[in-house]
Amino acid sequence: MTAAPEPPASGPRVWIVNADHWPRAYLRAELIERGYDAIGFETLKDALARLVLARALRPALLILDLDGTVVDERQRAALAAARVPILSVTGAGAAAVDAAPSGPLAATLRRPLTIGAIADAVDRLTARASATSRARWT
Repeated sequence: MTAAPEPPASGPRVWIVNADHWPRAYLRAELIERGYDAIGFETLKDALARLVLARALRPALLILDLDGTVVDERQRAALAAARVPILSVTGAGAAAVDAAPSGPLAATLRRPLTIGAIADAVDRLTARASATSRARWT
């Protein structure tokens, strides 16, 4: 008799695009603690290049920090074509929300907010809220 295959070691893949190292690293650590396969990118250009090269590694959600990020028309088109849900994070007000990429914008969060609040939004958007809550208490 053969053993059943092991389940994957991590949950849904989430990509984080944030030019600031420490916020990106803290959010990535929080998401890994919650069971996500979280990968960080300094620029949207880097994330899009990875998406083109490794379609099998397509994320379930892309977190895009709009502060300091300019989304040009080619990037907007690439995001729309990739059809990856986007969680945008901004503190710059309505102008940044208007500059958000076209395509599957799942939600927009505005600062001030905590790393936990962003991770909670990821839970909701990836339908993992109940599984994550159960895991914390067992």
